[in-house]
Amino acid sequence: MAKTKKYTGEEVLTLVGQYMSDADTAKVRAAYEWASDLHKGQLRKSGEPYIIHPIQVAGILAELKMDTATVISGYLHDVVEDTPATLADVEAKFGETISQIIDGVTKISKIQYKNSQEQLAENHRKLLLAMSKDIRVIIVKLADRLHNMRTLGALREEKQHRIASETLDIYAPLADRLGISTIKWELEDLSLSYLNQEKYHSIASRMNMKRDERIRYVQEAVSEIETAIQELELQHIDVYGRPKHIYSIYRKMTDKHKAFEEIYDLSAVRVLTETIPDTYAVLGAIHSKWMPLPGRFKDYIALPKANGYQSLHTTVIGPGGRPLEVQIRTHTMHEVAEFGVAAHWAYKQNKGANKEIKINDHSQQALNVIQGILELQEDAKNAEDFMDGVQGDLFSDRVYAFTPRGDVFELAKGAGPLDMAFSIHTNVGIKTTGAKINGRIVPLDYKIKTGDIIEIITSTSAKPSRDWLDIVSTRRARNKIKQYFKQLDRDDNIEAGRELVTRNLRDTGFSTIAILSTENLTKTAEVLHYHSYDDMFAAIGYGDVTVPGVVNKLTEGIREAQQEAETAELQRELLEEGHEIKRGETALTQRQKGSADDIVIAGVDNLLIRLGRCCTPVPGDQVIGYITKGRGISVHRVGCPNIRAAETQGQRLVDVQWEDEEGLKPNYDADLTVHGENRNGLLNDVLRAVNGRTRFVNSVNGHVTKNGMAQVSLSLGVKNSMQLNGIMDALNTLPAVYDVERTFH
Repeated sequence: MAKTKKYTGEEVLTLVGQYMSDADTAKVRAAYEWASDLHKGQLRKSGEPYIIHPIQVAGILAELKMDTATVISGYLHDVVEDTPATLADVEAKFGETISQIIDGVTKISKIQYKNSQEQLAENHRKLLLAMSKDIRVIIVKLADRLHNMRTLGALREEKQHRIASETLDIYAPLADRLGISTIKWELEDLSLSYLNQEKYHSIASRMNMKRDERIRYVQEAVSEIETAIQELELQHIDVYGRPKHIYSIYRKMTDKHKAFEEIYDLSAVRVLTETIPDTYAVLGAIHSKWMPLPGRFKDYIALPKANGYQSLHTTVIGPGGRPLEVQIRTHTMHEVAEFGVAAHWAYKQNKGANKEIKINDHSQQALNVIQGILELQEDAKNAEDFMDGVQGDLFSDRVYAFTPRGDVFELAKGAGPLDMAFSIHTNVGIKTTGAKINGRIVPLDYKIKTGDIIEIITSTSAKPSRDWLDIVSTRRARNKIKQYFKQLDRDDNIEAGRELVTRNLRDTGFSTIAILSTENLTKTAEVLHYHSYDDMFAAIGYGDVTVPGVVNKLTEGIREAQQEAETAELQRELLEEGHEIKRGETALTQRQKGSADDIVIAGVDNLLIRLGRCCTPVPGDQVIGYITKGRGISVHRVGCPNIRAAETQGQRLVDVQWEDEEGLKPNYDADLTVHGENRNGLLNDVLRAVNGRTRFVNSVNGHVTKNGMAQVSLSLGVKNSMQLNGIMDALNTLPAVYDVERTFH
């Protein structure tokens, strides 16, 4: 991944000064100074001053050449949430627009629920609805998320995975829908580096190994294209190579089941022209030079993507008979491709013009996305249903169909005539009886293709069929059909829903009296975003929501209490497990030895000592003791997750140390996990490296992970941590080994 710039406050001010007037640059400086004062003394999880984060967010926005209000909002986006400043303070200093943007960004993370999935979906709903009022809210949020992803390494692994998943599911597709590819690609690559480190580093290292070869190939292709278009005598033409992003290669390997060696287009060539006719002239020259691959030409100039992206894409048999991808577009199209809707909020390039370009065809397409979000909000029954719709209908691949009058409709890939009918209007969908595609009657389960001309046939007496729920593919159409039938059968559905919940509770051993109390039902209905618990029962009876989902929410408090008790008992058992050393025989004044002479215990006399099996400590490791109930002292490595849990719960710990850091016997148990590429001979290499450094190999197990990488588990006998570190160093030097770590059980 390309190295990103880390800005200072002054560097951001210099950057905005290149395209803003002096007066606006002064406003940005005032925001920077106020944010610095408000965040003074605050630190991030990484330990660095908190103000560094707002500076980087403002820097990212300045790179996009965003307007004054947006860059100022980048500096101030956390002041309301993390400092004593209020929205009224922001409005008094910088005006209503900036206050509203910051309010939109702040509200995204305000709502909290016990159920993390529900909280996540609700936050996303607030984020997208905030965007519908001012797109700059989401642009600030995307810049904020991008810098947080760049610094994600300072957080716990569990939090890294949660944030990276959320980024890949919501923020990267959102950046794509708004056409901001510079942010989209980096978010995807960063997310992959945390969600699947093995694949990410494997692809990155292989790309690096082929770097010189790729550079030579691209240089040759660029040179030949420049020669081919010389006779066209075009002005202001740029031809250059660009590397493919790691995530796009990962998707190609995953979706098409290809090995890395089977992917040839690791780089592409881009040609930028002055006018649209020039793009087609360049395309003709390239196709005359090299044979195009069938089915690999796409004209996004004639049919732009939903986010406004325009370009010609073609793949040809390039130099050396290898596939070469070429993208051709105008300089203006390139700006839109890189910065998307952000390009239409940017200042014009004449410094001091103080004018913003807010509406044109491309930004109107982005606003159409927002309109779709508002419609989904009206139709959705809860936050998770809303997010399913956003991800399914707005973030999926698209097809483009025409009405007989020539109007263009953009639909999710896989949509059919009914989906189009409901996208025109609910009443059109309800009254649909059939459809014609290109003048020919087709069944309602027909899948629309780009370019189809669709005529919806309706009748005033027509009514929906329940079978339509199995035919439609968009969330909007499905919701409208469900709403129609819900109104018909409400009373029966309420009765059926209550009966289903009661039966499920009895089957799972819960008391229905306490759980189905009015108080608990009302509370659960509110959490699930129903107006009343009758609405909740009606949804169950109709099949709009699953019975186990509602029962889980109704019994959440009881189950959490049971889970806490079980977890505490499991941690106690893990802490008390271990290898018995021996009961001590002689008391010491200040400290007590285990009689096996391995461990020294502070102020404790004549206790059984065990080495914890969960973390397998060896001499030389930093250790701590846990006083078990009736089973002596269990010794663990400092940093053992079970010890951390015991500390959190205030349980009894005692200081211990090794009598001899070098070790008093040759075979203390130690467990290792080796991560590497799945290649022939890896296990033999691992065994050779280990056998040369210890004669105690207790067990070896290897398997292939779901990500296609190899994982080898070793249980060894070593004298001390120095010997163990030597073994780990030897394993780390093996070809294709990505990481070696001590194992926690």
